[in-house]
Amino acid sequence: MIKSASGEEAAAVAAAIERFRGESAIAVEAPSAPSPWQRAALIEGVGAKGMIQDPDGGGAIWLS
Repeated sequence: MIKSASGEEAAAVAAAIERFRGESAIAVEAPSAPSPWQRAALIEGVGAKGMIQDPDGGGAIWLS
């Protein structure tokens, strides 16, 4: 006959599992801060290739 665990035993098993998970988890590195150039580009909304509107109304043109 199989005996089920008591409430205290179940809580002890759950606590042991959580302790194991906490001790064996991979450490997450903090994200590095962007360089000043990258930060300025993000603030200004500039991409690697900038797109501007043609002043003559001919559509968008790409800058390389």
